[in-house]
Amino acid sequence: QIQVVESGGGLVQPGGSLTLSCTASRSIFGIYTMAWYRQTPGKQRELVANITSDRATNYADFVKGRFTISRTNANYTVSLQMNSLEPGDTAVYYCNASPPGWYRGYTYWGQGTQVTVAS
Repeated sequence: QIQVVESGGGLVQPGGSLTLSCTASRSIFGIYTMAWYRQTPGKQRELVANITSDRATNYADFVKGRFTISRTNANYTVSLQMNSLEPGDTAVYYCNASPPGWYRGYTYWGQGTQVTVAS
């Protein structure tokens, strides 16, 4: 069974930092693109950042220069380092695993982890 599990959410003050981690099943991690999305009540889920199997990265404009996505293949983990956090970053953050275009596979989501930025 494929699993995608997030950890690391919590409460942080504005200007602070937080690191989210996501571990995916070994069977998919090596070839899948890993991503972080976020969602607030009443809004659509939006892409925060993603990283391909060869470590090409892509960031939403609203996090460029503040967030860094990375992956460690040895332990099947993708991380999101979030710096200079703002109240507008408050959301449930979801880890996503998507297959490359040449592979017929499913997309997987984690259960989400809450990030709250408040003083």
